[in-house]
Amino acid sequence: MHYLALLYWREDPATADPQSPEFAADVARYAAFDEKAGAAVVGGGALHPSSDAISVRPGPAAPLVTDGPFTEQAEVIGGIMVLDCQNLDDALEVAAQIPAASDDGGAVELWPMVEFHQHEGAQADWWAALLYEPQDAALEPSSTEWQAGVAEHARFGATHGDSLRGGGALYPPQTATTVRVRDARMLITDGPFSETAEIVNGLYFIAAPNRDDAVAVAAQIPIGPKGGVEVRQVVDMTQ
Repeated sequence: MHYLALLYWREDPATADPQSPEFAADVARYAAFDEKAGAAVVGGGALHPSSDAISVRPGPAAPLVTDGPFTEQAEVIGGIMVLDCQNLDDALEVAAQIPAASDDGGAVELWPMVEFHQHEGAQADWWAALLYEPQDAALEPSSTEWQAGVAEHARFGATHGDSLRGGGALYPPQTATTVRVRDARMLITDGPFSETAEIVNGLYFIAAPNRDDAVAVAAQIPIGPKGGVEVRQVVDMTQ
């Protein structure tokens, strides 16, 4: 089964800058994790700083596009991983080894995925589109409303398939688990990491040559009237 791991940490300008030595040190930590995790990691990518994020929300006539993350909080999503594990216990063991779980203020928010696909490893022109919805608006995968949403996303995919490089949907927030490691002990709590009203309930990876083109595609993603999309550039790890 696939699990989405959202990596939360307190963003430091130095470690968040892909050109900094501190970022390079973090890359080394994650490379060591990847080697240990092996085939359990099947997708994802590191994200550029949240200060570079773009938020897209439904508007009365056209989507509203603003600079900045979708939600303001001390800890931000700095990376995404998708794990392929037999069950939740196995996924938790892998998640506890992700460096973010052990960082001061850090945590890994783990979600079972209804579906997931990713064509290849993250490339230089990739952007992550994180889909947000109010927690009370989350739908059960077996519901009629869910199936209607699936049809909308299928139409979106048919229109913008040339720009899409992957994505997936999540089960409702009561299935999420937050993992922290403190003093070498794994601490597990039920539910999402953040206590904000909105939660991530899906994502896409978009290939686009620049910010404006990425936002133009993200603005067409089906989303509820109180939801939105946070667009983040994926760090090019191929260099």
